[in-house]
Amino acid sequence: MNILKSAIGAIAIATATFAALPAAAQDPGPEAYKNALEGKRIVMVPMAMGFDLAQGWAGYLSKEIPNFGGVFETRDPNWSVEAGAQAIAEAITSDPKPDVLIVMAPDMNSYSKLMRRAQKAGIFVFLIDNPANFKADAFFGGDWTEMGRIEAKEAVRACGEGSSKQIGLVQGDQTNATSLFQYNGIVEEMAKHDGFEIVAEPFSNWDATTSRTVTTTMLQQHPDICAIIDFWDGDAVGAAAAIREAGLSGKVHLIANGGGEKSANCDAIKNGTYGAVVSTSVRRESYDMLAMMKYLLQSNVKPGDAATYIYTETDTINDMTMTDSSCWDLSALTAQ
Repeated sequence: MNILKSAIGAIAIATATFAALPAAAQDPGPEAYKNALEGKRIVMVPMAMGFDLAQGWAGYLSKEIPNFGGVFETRDPNWSVEAGAQAIAEAITSDPKPDVLIVMAPDMNSYSKLMRRAQKAGIFVFLIDNPANFKADAFFGGDWTEMGRIEAKEAVRACGEGSSKQIGLVQGDQTNATSLFQYNGIVEEMAKHDGFEIVAEPFSNWDATTSRTVTTTMLQQHPDICAIIDFWDGDAVGAAAAIREAGLSGKVHLIANGGGEKSANCDAIKNGTYGAVVSTSVRRESYDMLAMMKYLLQSNVKPGDAATYIYTETDTINDMTMTDSSCWDLSALTAQ
């Protein structure tokens, strides 16, 4: 009986204490979250909007940002560095100006001065996918040197010890960080494998038609090549076409990198277009960006004070590793 009286007394005291607390003290989080994030403007300037990476980032961001009361916008330079620079400059001087600017830099230097201007104007600047000579508030993407190492390992594995051990490369361009760093990683890894050599390394300038042309020439000049590494799935379709036209499907293994989109990567492995894709994750990059912007917009950190690198996990997708969750589906994302 005494135990029952004690329990009833404890409940009564707890109830009275809880009722005496001000409502805001019960959970201050939602109000603070709303006050910090509501009305914030986020602008993304990719290299273009007409490809899976940009459409994927925009798809994920556009679903979450309105949930916290923010405004999400995109600008489409359509592969023009000048148009991209103009879009960034206009964003800096707009009223209201963005709170966060997400930039996919075309090369190491073109947008660096503009991005510094944005930070001085009080705008957080995120770099997505492509590194640059600029201290961004945060970088999101893959470790491109490591991706090059993985691509080289995959090419060596696909060729095998009994092959010609000749590898061809289709690079991007001479100024884009993803191309430069991939190349360094490939060369570093290839040096570890006796007898394997890079016999050709032309540039595609990220164009599928050019990739097709240079791959055709490569195969004519080096008919014993056992694998080709193309530096982006967007132009690797050209290299794949050249391999088919030369009658070398199944004999020359094509390795590419991509963002893990289903039709561009997983379906292309299933139908034999690629032997493997070394992939970063658009999904993880998008969620990382969302988490970082939520943090920075609630913090006392000022634009330009931080320099955070958030690398996404790199996956090797081939016919042995591919699962139903290896890729994300752009058509399903945009249909939601």
